[in-house]
Amino acid sequence: MDKSYFDEFRSSDYQRYNFDNFLSSIHFSYSVPSVHIAGTNGKGSTATYLANMYIANGYKVGLFTSPFLNEPNEMISINGNNISDDDFKRIIDSKRKEIKKYQLSPFEVQTYVAFTYFEENKCDIAIIECGMGGETDATNIFHPILSIITSISLEHTDYLGYSISEIALQKAGIIKEKSPVLVGDLPKDALTVVVKKAKDTESNVFYLGHYVNKEFNPDGYAFDYGEMKEAKIQSLADYSVDDACMSIEAMFSLREQFPVDIEKAKEGLYKAFIPCRLEVINKEPLVIIDGGHNPEAIEKVCQRPLKNVISNRPLHIVFACFRDKNLGNMLNQLGAISGDITLTTFDHPRARTEDEYFLFLGDYKFEANAVELIKQKMAEFPEDAILITGSLAFAGLVRKWFKEGLIK
Repeated sequence: MDKSYFDEFRSSDYQRYNFDNFLSSIHFSYSVPSVHIAGTNGKGSTATYLANMYIANGYKVGLFTSPFLNEPNEMISINGNNISDDDFKRIIDSKRKEIKKYQLSPFEVQTYVAFTYFEENKCDIAIIECGMGGETDATNIFHPILSIITSISLEHTDYLGYSISEIALQKAGIIKEKSPVLVGDLPKDALTVVVKKAKDTESNVFYLGHYVNKEFNPDGYAFDYGEMKEAKIQSLADYSVDDACMSIEAMFSLREQFPVDIEKAKEGLYKAFIPCRLEVINKEPLVIIDGGHNPEAIEKVCQRPLKNVISNRPLHIVFACFRDKNLGNMLNQLGAISGDITLTTFDHPRARTEDEYFLFLGDYKFEANAVELIKQKMAEFPEDAILITGSLAFAGLVRKWFKEGLIK
């Protein structure tokens, strides 16, 4: 489905009043047992790994993630098959009058479609990723069988709060009465908030454990986590191991309700492929795309896994990001690993333009045409490595350009 299809809906803002009234007016109900995932980074990967392990065990699994790379259909899938245009439009058309009346945003519409689609198809289980925050997120409309909070750092401060504690309180809003919560490696201030919310709701807290025997190979990583020995993932990103372990721990915590065969789960984990996570999109010259879009994610990109991929090659960086991101922090980290960073922009309403980079143009070059910039870098540095990062939307667009042959 063309993304422009959603242009008719209200520009996204961060409030629940309209959506709650819409759900009330249509007598919305949802009965699919579902896992709810919030966090600054790692949500989508954790959701995808968990869904794949359940699919491999024979369950009918709905998966709702955001944002999409190329088309909205990617956000909603059952057993790996994206929702069709016909089903997408059919569900919207069935409530178009109410959608217009309550002026829903695109994400609210997509959320409603996902939940309705999973309910219609009688999924055994669904994995639901928050769009932003938690408490007032459009996805926060059901009682989860498990809540997961992957990580917490400063992001979307205009909406979520200006401190780690405030942001943690927003994300902890997905925790419901007597529903277990799994937490990743959170800052002390964030963990205090999450544990208090769990106590207030009489919810048991589970914690991410530690993997051992991690090994890097040309296809990804192998590691042991708890009972799952010699687990493998097809990702060159070191941080993906943490996401995979989070999904394994989630699976373990739910196995009384959803029994699994460990060997089948390992097969599902290995088959999961998540694009734009230190993904090698071209080998000669070496071009890597990564959707790191905030300081925490960029920090992980700059660590050892990137060195494993590029070896001793000189590194050149093409960078584009959204205007609401902490640009200075990200560029400082990237500047520590490369002396050649070029800023650019892309076709997206939130993408920074040249004028919005003005504070940094004295230190960094800017090229408006990202396609020509990447082609130029590939021609100029055929034996080096080129990293394209700063935004998941930008990384997805670059991936599309390579796949379609616009860049080669």
